[in-house]
Amino acid sequence: MSFSIAIIGRPNVGKSTLFNRLVGRKLALVDDRPGVTRDRREGEAHLGDLVFTIIDTAGLEQGDVESMSGRMRAQTEAAIVSADAIFFVIDARAGVTPTDRHFAELVRRADKPLILIANKAEGKQGEAGAIDAWELGLGEPVPLSAEHGDGFGGLYEAVRHALPAETDLPADVEDEDEVRLVLDDEEDGSELDATKALRIAVVGRPNAGKSTLINRLVGEERLLTGPEAGITRDSIGVDFVWHDRDGAPRKLKLWDTAGLRRKANVQDKLEKLAASDALRAVKFAEVIVLLLDATIPFEKQDLTIADLVEREGRALVIGLNKWDLIEDQQKKLIELREEADRLLPQVRGAPVVPVSGLTGAGLDKLMLAIIRVHQTWNKRISTGKLNRWLADTIERTPPPAVSGRRIKIRYMTQPKARPPFFVIFGNQLDSLPTSYERFLTNGLRATFDLPGVPIRISKRTNDNPFDKNKGRR
Repeated sequence: MSFSIAIIGRPNVGKSTLFNRLVGRKLALVDDRPGVTRDRREGEAHLGDLVFTIIDTAGLEQGDVESMSGRMRAQTEAAIVSADAIFFVIDARAGVTPTDRHFAELVRRADKPLILIANKAEGKQGEAGAIDAWELGLGEPVPLSAEHGDGFGGLYEAVRHALPAETDLPADVEDEDEVRLVLDDEEDGSELDATKALRIAVVGRPNAGKSTLINRLVGEERLLTGPEAGITRDSIGVDFVWHDRDGAPRKLKLWDTAGLRRKANVQDKLEKLAASDALRAVKFAEVIVLLLDATIPFEKQDLTIADLVEREGRALVIGLNKWDLIEDQQKKLIELREEADRLLPQVRGAPVVPVSGLTGAGLDKLMLAIIRVHQTWNKRISTGKLNRWLADTIERTPPPAVSGRRIKIRYMTQPKARPPFFVIFGNQLDSLPTSYERFLTNGLRATFDLPGVPIRISKRTNDNPFDKNKGRR
């Protein structure tokens, strides 16, 4: 049976380090300073033969409801409600603090199975702090070191004891090796499985409204939002099912990312880590929503991000957020779509969709644009159609001669998609001007309806049968 556990505790006790250790990857940002984590992040944890959902949360702090710390605490409290059990983590080297005592009452009132973890328990000081944890009245503390990987055997036993019904082995499975076989059979490893969630990353400058937009899409305050710029640090994945106009469900994985500023302006180590996490989300997504502030669109950083998306070969949708603040909306939309084609010729025709994360206007159109551009990104064109188009194009506009030598393009094929990738064969193709290659790219985009996706063209020169040096290569 699947179950979930939320990691709770004050700032800087090692919750994100424990999360990373359990999921086996450095997904959550980790730094020595407190308060790095702000949103709650979920991952698949592995502890012995147990596989479950682990939820990393912000550090518990006291503060007004409307303050940043108050909003972070609300996210943590939501994680407590949704989880089946709780890991309450303290810093064994610091011992039990008044803040630990205060929030121990909060997790006790949750009336959920609870495991007290004394993290950083390595060394004599850590051992003493683990013993002091008994005074919280939350049961026997589990001493461990998330950073060094010590003490996880005791954590395994504690989880089995706290959740006996959820962690019992299947009746027909006798040992750990068989458990692994059962779990491994659940994944087929296919990246092209239509049942898998479509991966979407929402990127943009700080304070463009990315978290607010995702909250509106999923219908809950899943991500921390506020008037402050740069609230989001970790790239947070949110599972979501969207129903199209026909009612058909579509599984999506939405990634909220940190705002990306100009590289020269990023000096803080933590902001560098957040930016690196956002760029990693771009690399693993299929469709990128570049969210612009409609009141100040197409800043230089927006164009830099769009260029990154093209270089990574991802499908692009441009969202114009805060559209409710625009007065002459029809005229402005025409202007911005023309500006997008002019400033971003490498992804010409990318959908430009006005939305409002605050009111929810335009979200259906945004989702339709995402589905459509994803289909384009996966599009395959038959070799016959390609070569009929190529023959007609070359007849009307042949490639220029270089140094008196004629460039001959013989045929074209598309070996793969995601993004559309074409190979042209011929002679003297190394001398083919970039301008003519761009001419072919624009022709492919217009003829075969490939807006908003990068197009890759590779050139293969035919071997010369009279080349005496051919056998020496």
